[in-house]
Amino acid sequence: MVLNALRKSGVDAHAFDPRDSGLAALTAQRFDRAFIALHGRFGEDGTVQGALEYLGIPYTGSGVMASALAMDKWRSKLLWDATGLPTPRCELIRASTDPADLAARLGLPLMVKPSREGSSIGMSKVTAVEKIAPAYELAARYDDMVIAERFVDGTELTAGILGETVLPLIRLETPREFYDYEAKYFADDTRYSCPCGIPAGEERAIQQTALEAFRVLGCSGWGRVDAMLDRGGNLHLLEVNTIPGMTDHSLVPMAARAAGISFEDLCVRILESAHVG
Repeated sequence: MVLNALRKSGVDAHAFDPRDSGLAALTAQRFDRAFIALHGRFGEDGTVQGALEYLGIPYTGSGVMASALAMDKWRSKLLWDATGLPTPRCELIRASTDPADLAARLGLPLMVKPSREGSSIGMSKVTAVEKIAPAYELAARYDDMVIAERFVDGTELTAGILGETVLPLIRLETPREFYDYEAKYFADDTRYSCPCGIPAGEERAIQQTALEAFRVLGCSGWGRVDAMLDRGGNLHLLEVNTIPGMTDHSLVPMAARAAGISFEDLCVRILESAHVG
């Protein structure tokens, strides 16, 4: 989608997959800049960003440190807590963590998740003490760092960020227990609302908090901040995605359309923000 959009906009764009060719080929082919459209480990966590910096090739999105921090939910939340930004209470847990003690400290339900995964992979909503250990075991298959986070019952929101601009908020609704992998990629009953239906003044306040959360992690260029609005109207930051999905039905393009920005223009603006470091 990105490649076609850039070509349609007159950019001399070429596909490159590090799965098929070594990164040194980027230098050999004399690319001016890289539009990163990789997700998860190695693509989104600062690894490929570091390789591109070593090669001296400007790239889109956040730098090495910010990419690594945003991929790590535990450390993201530590920074937000330290700077007074709202995020659900959580703990780093281990196989030796006592489930009853954990439930007493954080309350139930809980979200148990790998600290450094995306797309809700390995994540579970836990409603009973006896389900904490199996949820930990599932999350630990994907990461040796697992967090338990107080579940927030309310409205799920996402804020796309383009440069210094926060795009219109999107409200996500699913009949499932939470917005899991199935709801994100396969379910036909997931609903997206943009405009989000929140009063304008409240939406602006949430957008500003999302931008602050993005900046605190050192993120730049573009990205997406996910949050929950509880039933009392309190905001809780969940995570930052530094390379969100970029198909024509993904969330950032959806918010961009609501702001009058076409998919092609969005891709070009992201490309224009490419940098080294």
